[in-house]
Amino acid sequence: MNILFLCTGNSCRSILAEATFNHLAPASWRAMSAGSQPTGQVHPRSLALLAREGIATEGCSSKSWDNLPATPDIVITVCASAAGETCPAYLGPVLRSHWGVDDPAHATGTDAEIDAAFMVAYRILRARIEAFLALPLAELQQDPARLKAELDRVGQLLP
Repeated sequence: MNILFLCTGNSCRSILAEATFNHLAPASWRAMSAGSQPTGQVHPRSLALLAREGIATEGCSSKSWDNLPATPDIVITVCASAAGETCPAYLGPVLRSHWGVDDPAHATGTDAEIDAAFMVAYRILRARIEAFLALPLAELQQDPARLKAELDRVGQLLP
């Protein structure tokens, strides 16, 4: 199964989700990330946070959804639509879910406060990814409606 974590810029949240998912997931599940309007670079604080957490960052890049290496089976948007951010709408025939997370790239304040915003986004995404991976995935793959319901439920979890 291929999962696409999608946001607008593909520099923070979707990158954190992709790298974390691939670090934790079984080999038969792979994540990728993309943006509808990619910034062209991964935010340095995202890379630093992943490195501190012991998660590989090789291959992390900000890329467009027009250049995906595989066709996704599941698309998870991570934009914060509650904050007025427009979520991109992936048009392929896939199962979709929304896991809204505030964009740490917009955090302001001291270095410590900005780093804290990145850590909050990471912790939310990691908690959701861990909850998703704890589900009976082989069973859920056979029941798309139940898989969608579980993805939506997981998208509401907070650490």
